[in-house]
Amino acid sequence: MSSKHVFISGAAGFIGFHLSQKLLAQGYGVTGLDNLNNYYDVSLKKDRLSLLKKNKSFTFFQDDLHNWAMIENIFAKKSFDYVVNLAAQAGVRYSIENPQAYIDSNIQGFLNILEVCRKHKPLHLIYASSSSVYGANETMPFSVRHNVDHPLSLYAASKKSNELMAHAYSALYKLPTTGLRFFSVYGPYGRPDMALFIFTKSILEGKEIQVFNNGKMKRDFTYIDDITEGIEKLMPNVPTPDKNWNGANPNPATSFAPYRLYNIGNHQQVELLRFIEIIEEKLKKKAIKKFVSIQEGDVPESLADVEELMHDVGFAPNTPVEKGISNFVDWYLDYYKINY
Repeated sequence: MSSKHVFISGAAGFIGFHLSQKLLAQGYGVTGLDNLNNYYDVSLKKDRLSLLKKNKSFTFFQDDLHNWAMIENIFAKKSFDYVVNLAAQAGVRYSIENPQAYIDSNIQGFLNILEVCRKHKPLHLIYASSSSVYGANETMPFSVRHNVDHPLSLYAASKKSNELMAHAYSALYKLPTTGLRFFSVYGPYGRPDMALFIFTKSILEGKEIQVFNNGKMKRDFTYIDDITEGIEKLMPNVPTPDKNWNGANPNPATSFAPYRLYNIGNHQQVELLRFIEIIEEKLKKKAIKKFVSIQEGDVPESLADVEELMHDVGFAPNTPVEKGISNFVDWYLDYYKINY
C-alpha cells in the first residue's frame, strides 16, 4: 500500500473517476478537482463522485482550473507526489461548435497546472493528450515518433499545444512531464457523448444510429481499466533527460529535458460495423443503421504503436473489445435499471 498523495484534475470525469478509484484501492491519498460542467449529464458525474467520497482518503474540490487562487491554495496546504491532469473540454465535434471552451479549459487551465507544478515541484506531472493529435497523418500504426503538426480539429490542436507547453516547462524548469495519447477510451461509467453509450442507448430504445464514414471507420478502442493501469505504472516512472537525444535528428517522444510521450491504445483496429455488431450480439437486438459521411474533424482510422510503453513499463493494453463492451452493457443496464 502506498502513502503517496496524488492530485487529479477532472476527478469526476470518466477517466478521472476510474483512476481515482484504482489509486484509492492501492492506498494512495487522492485530492480531486472538477468543475462538474454540463457538457454532459451532471448526474452521472455526481454519481461517480458519490462513490469516491465513500473513501476517507479522497478529498474533493468543486472549482475550475481557471481559478488560480484556488489551485494555489490547495497546493500550498498539501504536498503532492504526483499530479495527473485529466480536466479538459472533451470532444472533437463539439470543438467545432464551441471553440472558446477549448482555449479556456485546455490551454489556460493547463497553464495553471504547469505553473502550480513549477512552484510546488511534485515528483511527476502526467497529463492527458489524445490520439487526435495525429490528425492528417496516414502512417499506421500511429507512433509517438511521428510528426503531429497537422491537426484536424481545435480539440486536437489544444492537445498538441499541451504537449508543447509541457516541453517548455520541462526544459526551462526541469519539471518531469509525461503526456499520454489516449485512444478511444470506453467502459462502465463512460461518457454519454461517446459511440458505445450512444449506440447502446439507441439500440435499446429502437432508435436509429448514425454510422459515420458509411461504416468504414476503424478505431483502436481501449478499455478503461487498461488506461488506468497504464497511468498507475507510469506515475513512478519519472522521466529523465534522454542522453541519446539529438537536436539534428530529434525524437518527438523524448528530449534533452525530463519529458516523455506515450500512446496508450489497445494496438488493435476494430471496424465500426464490427463494433456495432458486438453490441447487437450482447443486447440480442439489431441496430437501425443510417449510413452517413465522415464528420468534419474526424479521422477515418486510428491504431496505436505502444512500443515505448512496453519498453519502459512492461505493459500494453490487452482487453478484448468483446469483453469491454460486455462489461459496459452490463453496467448500463444496471445503472439505468433496464429490464428487457
